[in-house]
Amino acid sequence: MPVLAVLSGGKIDGKVIAQSVRLEVKEAVDALKREGILPCLATILVGDDPASATYVRNKHKACQEAGIATDDHRLSASITQEELGRLVDSLNCNDRVHGILVQLPLPDHLDSFEIISKMLPSKDVDGLTPSSAGLLSMGRAPFAACTPSGIMRMLDYHNVDLRGRHVVVINRSNLIGRPLYHMLLARDATVTTCHSKTKDLARHTRLADVIVTAVGNRAKFLLTRDMIKDGAVIIDVAITRHEGRLAGDADYEDVIQKASLVTPVPGGVGPMTVAMLLRNTVAAAELARAGR
Repeated sequence: MPVLAVLSGGKIDGKVIAQSVRLEVKEAVDALKREGILPCLATILVGDDPASATYVRNKHKACQEAGIATDDHRLSASITQEELGRLVDSLNCNDRVHGILVQLPLPDHLDSFEIISKMLPSKDVDGLTPSSAGLLSMGRAPFAACTPSGIMRMLDYHNVDLRGRHVVVINRSNLIGRPLYHMLLARDATVTTCHSKTKDLARHTRLADVIVTAVGNRAKFLLTRDMIKDGAVIIDVAITRHEGRLAGDADYEDVIQKASLVTPVPGGVGPMTVAMLLRNTVAAAELARAGR
């Protein structure tokens, strides 16, 4: 029976699924090490934003657990565009580095698009360069953005058949909504992209078999049971602090009474994003091995 036909709510446990990905990564890392190759991820953190620092620290910890080396670059918020560009250039030329991650957002005086565009597509483990984005739209990208990749892995884990299904994505960012659109389309889903200018959003969500929501502002948007249809799958990407605790866009306890599957926040999509970053880094090392 297709998952979407099940009316009783169930949790999509991102921690469990992420662990299965990490085990695959560890096996691939061990295989590369036997050939004398140590996968390495270079991270660039500009400024002292606490949230960004936490994200980078968690990524380093995950790399360490998987046996992936890290090359950590923590830079002053006053760094210039030229200085940051030279660092990216140097990492592009460093054969020891297989993946490059620029932690976003960058300070306002820096042009994020220009910096991201400098990365070699073969080291773009976040899937954000113009080359990666364009190839993804054609189904040819070597790496796809980590959060959308994690979402697809979660749907596969629960055998959610996307063929002919109506998927509503409430996000149009380069990190989530745009790449996810192409990944869903490649699976023969019918995809509707909604955003801050969409009129009567609930009319769209009530028609959706799958809803992926990534707004992150409870004051402006809350997904509730009356906004979904029976048996829908809800993927909640957002993470924000609400009434003293972490929460997403969906009222979890409310929608799980009507949905077939729901991701919790925290413990849903978040762990998958990090796991897919590890997977992309190993894949970059494997590509470098093949081309050497």
